[in-house]
Amino acid sequence: MEGLGVLEEMGELTRRGEPFALATVVWRQSPSSSQPGARAIITAGGELHGWIGGACAEPVVIREAQHVMAEGTARLLLLGTPEQFGAAVPDGMTVIPISCQSEGALEIYIEPVLPVPHLVIVGDSPMTRTLASLAGALGWRTEEIRGPDFTPEAADGRSMIVVATQGHDDEDVLERAVAARPAYLGLVGSRRRGATVLGYLADRGVPRDQLERVRVPAGLDLGSTTHQEIAVAILAELVQLRASGALASGALASGAPASEALAARPDARPALVIDPVCGMAVSADSSRPVRHEGTDYYFCCAGCRQAFEQDPDAYVKKETRC
Repeated sequence: MEGLGVLEEMGELTRRGEPFALATVVWRQSPSSSQPGARAIITAGGELHGWIGGACAEPVVIREAQHVMAEGTARLLLLGTPEQFGAAVPDGMTVIPISCQSEGALEIYIEPVLPVPHLVIVGDSPMTRTLASLAGALGWRTEEIRGPDFTPEAADGRSMIVVATQGHDDEDVLERAVAARPAYLGLVGSRRRGATVLGYLADRGVPRDQLERVRVPAGLDLGSTTHQEIAVAILAELVQLRASGALASGALASGAPASEALAARPDARPALVIDPVCGMAVSADSSRPVRHEGTDYYFCCAGCRQAFEQDPDAYVKKETRC
């Protein structure tokens, strides 16, 4: 594969959203078999398509290309023996000794070509429009789809889906989203609403391991927020998960907030209590209860928890059991 063949392969991998690295020979020392401008594509699986040199160079380039893809940072390599370069190696270049019988040398630039994040937002509201605008500013490929128009084919295993249908057929839309098996799936809504939706889907036979991947509520917990701030919280969670590698590694398969929501299904529902600050009914299995005078108090958000901690006596008498 040379010239146009490499370019065509790059286009095909990009279309499929698959990561790869592009290796380009920028300098050679005779009698190396490669030539300046020679290029090759290295896939995430370690396959090399194209030509950058013979058997001495290929294994090194493949190994370094996989490091480049994992780190997301380009590298400039000098392949040869240290004696060939001495003290003339500029900063930022990496010398990798190779024992090639031809005694040639190569300078190869390897750059990662990573797929643009794909975000599918299901719903139509000021929050969804804000989220789409913010994701677009990051250069993400973003699609806004109305709930009735969403199908599993709109996403794949590398996509991120945020369901924000706000009570309009949440169950049906989320079931279709689960079927897409995306890298991320979040439901916008309260934990209580999430528990109801996930419990319904569990009763319909949706596998529990798939439901446990659903993040509910979607986004980082920023306390009491506006619709626009909810969009920021969701985007912040997505950026955090991508940066940590959780989306690529499948780490969301367990430990997601959905695990707590499923625990609140009607057949195993914990007691409901009243948030002593705002009066909202919350589950008694909520995380981080505050113990005051021997009693645990639960809250709908961090803001209520903070208000209670500052002056518990002002709210204690309001708490009643459901």
